[in-house]
Amino acid sequence: MLKKALERLQPDYQRLSHGSVFTILCLLSFFIRLPFFFRDYIDRDESTFILVAQSWVDGHLPYTELWDLKPPLVYFFFASVIWIFGKSFIAIRMLGVLAVAGTAYFSYRIGKQFNGTKTGVWAGIGTVYLLSLFGSLQGVMSEHLSMLFMVPAIFLLIQPHRWWTVLLSGIMFGLALMTKLNLAYAVFLVGLFFIYETWRSAGWKRAGGSAFLLGAGILLVITATFLPYNLAGQGALWWDSVFMAPLAYSENKKRSLLTFLPLILVMGAFLYAAFKKGWLSSRQPGILLLIMALAGVLFSFMKVGRINGHYLIQFHPLFLVLLAVVASRALPGPRTTIKKAFMVLLILLPAESYLEYVAVTRHKADKGTFYNGEGISVPRWLKEQGLEDESTLFLEYHIGYWLTDQHPPTKSATHPSNICRPELFPFYNNPRDTAMEEIRYLMHSVKPGIVVVRRGKPIFDKTLPEENHYMQTFLDSHYRVIGSVEGADILQRK
Repeated sequence: MLKKALERLQPDYQRLSHGSVFTILCLLSFFIRLPFFFRDYIDRDESTFILVAQSWVDGHLPYTELWDLKPPLVYFFFASVIWIFGKSFIAIRMLGVLAVAGTAYFSYRIGKQFNGTKTGVWAGIGTVYLLSLFGSLQGVMSEHLSMLFMVPAIFLLIQPHRWWTVLLSGIMFGLALMTKLNLAYAVFLVGLFFIYETWRSAGWKRAGGSAFLLGAGILLVITATFLPYNLAGQGALWWDSVFMAPLAYSENKKRSLLTFLPLILVMGAFLYAAFKKGWLSSRQPGILLLIMALAGVLFSFMKVGRINGHYLIQFHPLFLVLLAVVASRALPGPRTTIKKAFMVLLILLPAESYLEYVAVTRHKADKGTFYNGEGISVPRWLKEQGLEDESTLFLEYHIGYWLTDQHPPTKSATHPSNICRPELFPFYNNPRDTAMEEIRYLMHSVKPGIVVVRRGKPIFDKTLPEENHYMQTFLDSHYRVIGSVEGADILQRK
């Protein structure tokens, strides 16, 4: 029985068209991510993107009314979905499905070009899995959107040299940068290596033309994001928010090489073995382009000072192509037993999705709706109590602003953690200088009528004892709990 199932799951690689592979990757991405469509939020960043995007739909450019630490095209894609479909979690999560499938498709195309259809297909499938599982990856993150452009940009550069492919690659790199700026290191290394290879094979004239086209494509996108701000007289705000704030953020983070040492050692050992055994070849410029991109991504992690789970979205699609190539060449004909074990592993890997399917089905049976989470249930409770119009400060579950048609009370509160990031205050003209000043302003001047917090958890990061103590003491003195919904406490000013 297992043998028959295995045979059915094994595609006829020679008959697979690009369209059929893309369809398979879309369906796989949809199946793995579907049960998470109904969560209030999967990562707090996703909620922040939605809030800033809604503000843009309402007529306010990002950073002018609400503010967060991401380039403007992140909010553009979210705003486009909201403008077309309205306040729809399903539409936003479908954006994630398409971003993952699109990235996986170009991982497949690169893998196929290196080592045939079979290698490409498994690189694509692996990309869908690792961009959709483990941690907060089921949400729509800026990394998902950035790799939707980064991987095609690299694919274009390994095609036969034509002026339009180089220009289009530059445009794709520009789109990637304006969704995730840390990719600048990878873009720089890839571009430099590409120009060097062009010079070595075709001379200075061709290399100079390639450099111009690549740079023109990148600058075209960056300029396009700047023009609306320049026309609105907000050019300085754009510069500070897009470039200066991320630099200040990365410089403020503590760095330790030990954090990255395991990943660097594993990557180094993998590449050393792969080249030594001849599974990878430096004579394939495309292989070296991928390695340059990976080096740039890893360096950006070191600059930020940590590796969150969703950061690895930028690592996986590039690495999986190399891994698929090495696996295909090192294990050209795996035994049936290995194939069976591998297929069982593939079936078991989406355990998070299976559990979520069960959870969301139970929630539908118990509550009458698939939508779940405090970010949905708290706004519903506020509406039932007639409190949805009372000024609210969401110190957690801030997607609630979107569902109650409210705005965060200050720019810093757009993402609750930004309240305690004073190093960012100068870049959006916040008149307060410290986190404590911002907290006092919120509680003494803004005076929100309702405050929403996580029950039994520190209000801010546990590394901020002074801010946590002050806020908790203030809430105990000036607010009373009027409701508890799942893991949330709802407090009203006395």
